Amino acid sequence: MSNSNLPGKLGDSSRTILNDPRTDPRIVEVLKAFGNLGGDIEIPGPDATFDEHLAYCAAFEESAAQAHPITAAAMPDYPSVDSWEEVITGVDGNEIKLYIHEPRNGSNPRRCILHSHGGGMAIMTAADPGFIRWRNDMAAAGLVVVGVEFRNAAASLGNHPFPAGLNDCAAALKWTYTNKQKLNIDKIILSGESGGGNLAIANALKAKQEGWLDHVDGVYAMCPYISGVYDNPPADLISLQENDGYTLSCQVMVPLVRAYDPNNEFSRDPLAWPYQAGAPELTGLPPFIVSVNELDPLRDEGLAFAQKLKAAGNSAVARTVNGTQHAGDVSLPDVIPDIYQETLRSLVGFAASL
Repeated sequence: MSNSNLPGKLGDSSRTILNDPRTDPRIVEVLKAFGNLGGDIEIPGPDATFDEHLAYCAAFEESAAQAHPITAAAMPDYPSVDSWEEVITGVDGNEIKLYIHEPRNGSNPRRCILHSHGGGMAIMTAADPGFIRWRNDMAAAGLVVVGVEFRNAAASLGNHPFPAGLNDCAAALKWTYTNKQKLNIDKIILSGESGGGNLAIANALKAKQEGWLDHVDGVYAMCPYISGVYDNPPADLISLQENDGYTLSCQVMVPLVRAYDPNNEFSRDPLAWPYQAGAPELTGLPPFIVSVNELDPLRDEGLAFAQKLKAAGNSAVARTVNGTQHAGDVSLPDVIPDIYQETLRSLVGFAASL
């Protein structure tokens, strides 16, 4: 049964992102050519073992890496950007690589973005070419960017469940704050997309909990993956039904959640899943922008979180990037350059406003 008055799969259960009238036609053409990320990998069923979930995460990362040569070949030159690496030590004695990009002739003082990459806190790496390009573009726009190679819960940089990745991002934030003078920065903004959006928010919550929130001047969270409830989507997060399977599905996210929290110990912990935070955890935070994608299953948890921030008395602006799938506005710079640049302008403008 269908009801054409309702959007997405709410109106027609057979609808896909390819025939949804809301989808930007340029994105449709790309998805027709390349298909859904990881779409050819068998997803573990409800009775799958933990090892089978980890194997799925590894296969997903390997599938995503097949596009890296194309992404790298499309990388522009950045004559106005200098980049270098720093290795710091985490709380577990582990090494954390930081990728630093800065404007070659930037004015002082400068704003800094501490960037945590996407991948559900379980897969992908800061060295992936798509993330390199995003950091370069932020630096070319006048920002200093510190990208964190945090420990993943699975795949090539795993297996390190919560709170390993968050601890690495916190260590990177402390290093960045301590080295403000070296980096010629005056404000630090936490940012990331998807799982990186989770870590950006959780890093601010951790800083508040532990008494060093002065390290954080703002948070710009993109398409944040923050609820952890994908095995049994709640009715109030309608986009988990409306956009399920639109390049990302609840079924795909379940193994990522399992890798991050193997024994389901932290399903109500705001540091693992910030959507679970209440007023006590959310009061007194720095300004936020929560940016979501219209055709993303995760859209409504981001919007609901922005509402929670406002209810707790914080400055929180929510923006919805219409016509785009999960992280589409930052992952397709040459397909939808106008949208990509608008998101970049939003981030740069937010940083400048602090």
